[in-house]
Formats: sequence, C-alpha cells, structure tokens
Amino acid sequence: MLFNTYSFIFVFLPITAIVYFVLGRLRLTIAAKCWLAAASIFFYGYWDYRYVPLIIASIAFNYTIGRLLGARSADDTVRIAGTRRLAVLTAGLAINLLLLAYYKYADFFLQNFADATGAHISLLHITLPLGISFFTFTQIAYLVDVYKEKAREANLIQYILFVTFFPHLIAGPILHHSEMMPQFDRLRSKLWNWRNAASGLYLFVLGLFKKVVVADTLAGYANDGFATATQFVESWTASLAYTFQLYFDFSGYTDMAIGLALIFNIRLPQNFNSPYKALNIQDFWRRWHMTLSRFLREYIYIPLGGNRKGEIRMLMNLMITFLLGGLWHGAGWTFLFWGFLHGGAQIVQRLWSRYGSGMPKWLSWFITFQFVNFAWIFFRADSWTEAIRIIRGMLGLSGIALTSYRLELVAFPILLIMVLLPCVLLLRNSGERELSFRPSWQAAALIGFIFIYSLLYFNQISTFLYFNF
Repeated sequence: MLFNTYSFIFVFLPITAIVYFVLGRLRLTIAAKCWLAAASIFFYGYWDYRYVPLIIASIAFNYTIGRLLGARSADDTVRIAGTRRLAVLTAGLAINLLLLAYYKYADFFLQNFADATGAHISLLHITLPLGISFFTFTQIAYLVDVYKEKAREANLIQYILFVTFFPHLIAGPILHHSEMMPQFDRLRSKLWNWRNAASGLYLFVLGLFKKVVVADTLAGYANDGFATATQFVESWTASLAYTFQLYFDFSGYTDMAIGLALIFNIRLPQNFNSPYKALNIQDFWRRWHMTLSRFLREYIYIPLGGNRKGEIRMLMNLMITFLLGGLWHGAGWTFLFWGFLHGGAQIVQRLWSRYGSGMPKWLSWFITFQFVNFAWIFFRADSWTEAIRIIRGMLGLSGIALTSYRLELVAFPILLIMVLLPCVLLLRNSGERELSFRPSWQAAALIGFIFIYSLLYFNQISTFLYFNF
C-alpha cells in the first residue's frame, strides 16, 4: 500500500487510528499493540500478499535469534557463554544477509558469472520483496544491539510491532530498538493527542505535496531526458530534474513517514535534513538518509576499524563502506560505481581537510552540489551507455545548439528547477517548520488547501523511488 493513494488516506489510516485509540482509551494496551501490528502486516501485504510469509518468517527467525542472544541463567544475572553467543550472532547475521542476497543480488551475480564465463545460465527473475532491505537492516541492527546488551525484547507482539510499524516499514528510517519501544510502552502513546495529530497531519500533507506535485512532475522530464537527451542543455536539464526529483521524493516520503508516526504519538528519528545545503560530502551524508548513514557507520565502518588503525586503514574503511552502501541501493555496476564515487569523495575531503587550504563557503557548496548531481547520473541511469551519453551531453561533446522544438520541451523544467533551487537552499525544511508549528484555523485552512490541491495529482499513482531499494 502506498501513502499517496485514496485507499490509504481515506480507508486504512482512519480505521487503523480509530481502532487503535479506542483500544487505548479502554486501556486494552495489549490489544492496541496487536491491532497496530496486524494493521501494519496488512499494509505490507496489500502490495503483494505473497511476501507476507517472508516477512513473518524473517521476524520469527530474528526474534528467536534475539532471544537466544539475550538468554541468561536461571537467576537472570549471568549471561550465557560468550563463544556460543558469538556463534549465534554470526549465524543470525549470515542468514539475514543470505536472504537479502538471494532476493536482491541473485540475478546480478548469475548474469555477471554468465558474462565472464560465457556459460548459458537462465536468470531467476526474482521480484524484489517490498522493503526487504529496510526490515532486514533493522533486524540486523537489533541482533547486534542485543549481542552488545544495548537491547532486549521478550515480548513477541512488541517485536513484531517494532519491525512492521507501517510508517517506517517500506523505506525507513532504519530504527534502533531502544529508540522505538519505550515510546510504544508509554500509556499516553495510546491516547489521542490533538497536538501530535495536528503536527503529524501537517508533515504528512507537506510530504504528500512534495511527492505528488513536485517530485512526480519532475519525474516525467527526468525520464524523458535520460531516455533521449544528447545535447548540452537537455542533458543538464535531465540531470538536474532527477537530482531534484529524488530530493523531493525522498524528502516527501520522510515527512509522510514521520508525520504518520506522530499521529500515533511515536516520533521517528530524523532522516533527511536539507542535504543540498551541505558544504562538503561528509556533511551531505550527515544530512541524506541519516539513519542509513548511521547504520553504515555503526555496523560496517566502525567494526572494520574506523579511524582507530591509522590513516591508510581509515581511508580503506571509508571506501569499503561506501562500496557496500552503493551495492545496498541496487544490484548493478552503476550503483557500485556511485558508491565508489562517494567513497572517493570522502577520501578526498578527508585529505583536503588535513592538508589543503580553506575555500569560500559558496565554492564549497558549489563543488559539493555539482559532485552530488554528477554522481546521481550513475544512480539513475539504466546502463553505462545511458550514463555516458548524459555526461557527454553535459560536457557539450554532443553539441550545444537546441532546435526551437527541443527548447520548448526543456523550458518548463528549467524554470521549475530555477524556482526549486532557492527554495531548497533558503527555506526552512519540514523538520524545522514542525518544531515551530502551532495549530490554528489559518494553518488548518492552508494545509487543507495544499491537501486538496495534492489530491488533484492523484490521476497517476507512482511509487516512491526508495521503494526500489
């Protein structure tokens, strides 16, 4: 089920909220949690019911592993043998990663093996289960946290709710158990809160507008450009259209997810903080998909040694982390190369900060933004050929002049990009606006207008870009 559909907005969300808060008002807390967990599984299965057994099996497996890792002696004071716990953790992580590899990378590996050896291999053509990367990473983080004694969950219903809570289930944020379950355990979380509901609806509507009005409008120009652009202006237009499409698509999803959770009195961690304002690539990754950056840092970069084993090892760890981050986004060499570009940029930025000289902020921003825009080409392109064609066009190697017909096609997206760039750089983001938001009739009227205007764009429902990862 998608957030930007009539069935979600007018049927699923109100029914789920009404039943949940009625059960909360009756102090049937266990029933309220069961209802929300069941509704979240229904939300997941609405997209493709065939994958419901998969997520349930994943939850059951990881809950069992978590229980084994958290097992104590009879007096509940002495932890079970450390070597056994490490073996259990290793097995748990291996099964999770193998599951992810099968669904996400099996065809990629088979195709590359066939290309390298000349063997005739039939691909499996596996459909990627919705949100598998996110619920797998969430549970991997949980298992590691249990092993480190940072988390422990004995209640199966609470664990199911932790993994499946529908606002974050499909495309994040990637959560820690410790930042979620205390909120679900509070009695007041199950009682309707007008202030949280108003703030949540405010964020949801802003996110809806970003997605269906801005991102989906840009999507048409980005898709056409990547399919056909060859010359200078249209190649730059295609590249920038996608750069801003992805920004508003993911920003919109994040706003909607945080807003929906807030309606249920749950505050999800911040996941998007004006990344195009970044002055260097390290700052960009502190702002873009913040919980993924946190996961990569805590569960890959630091276990590899982080910056504790010398400069050369630290730079290698950075590259490995971003190569894996690129591969996480998609099973393709272009995604891997995108990760390589960001890993290389991290290395250059680290070395520059140590040995280079300062530069004006405007120049730092310009270089960072142009690099991010360039790297997104490989993130978006369906093939190397398509990416190289766009880059050649941006460099003017395929001609600069435009026919009057082509100029008419790119005139509107250029104007739209010129409007959006200062908005992205100068205006407060949704998180900053939510902190200062105060419910009022004027605010309600404005949000109502934006909501109705957004509904006019529901003629073609589109998925969020991060649903594909």
